[in-house]
Amino acid sequence: MAWGWLDRKHGESSEWTGFLEKGVRLEGKLETTGTLRIDSAMKGTLVSEGVLTLGEHAQVEGEIVGNRVVIHGRFTGTIRAKGRVEIHPKAIVSAEIHTPCLVIEPGSVFDGECHLPEPGDGLKPVAISIRSITQPTTEPSSAQLSPT
Repeated sequence: MAWGWLDRKHGESSEWTGFLEKGVRLEGKLETTGTLRIDSAMKGTLVSEGVLTLGEHAQVEGEIVGNRVVIHGRFTGTIRAKGRVEIHPKAIVSAEIHTPCLVIEPGSVFDGECHLPEPGDGLKPVAISIRSITQPTTEPSSAQLSPT
């Protein structure tokens, strides 16, 4: 079923704004306030106040400015997230990421740099260079980075 992902529950509580299915190509700027899923090719800027999910077929190049970013497909560029960034199995990400929480699941590929803000008023970022190809394990686990 092409819309089978609508039946899945991923802990996303915000209202669905829309989706871009496989076969769609978009170039430019896209802004949304709710939950958006992209399973298409896109080049440009994505601005999201809710949850932005790049599906398994997504091939996105550009900049993401958002709250929570969930990646199952391919992304190249820059991510600025107020909440967290999740890189799921089979995802391939080559990016500079600015977020207070980065989750890299086993089976994903991340090549880039992560900037985590330090706790405190100044929120001075801490830069961490990462080149990671995680291998799936028999037990579900995830690598989490957070400022220390």
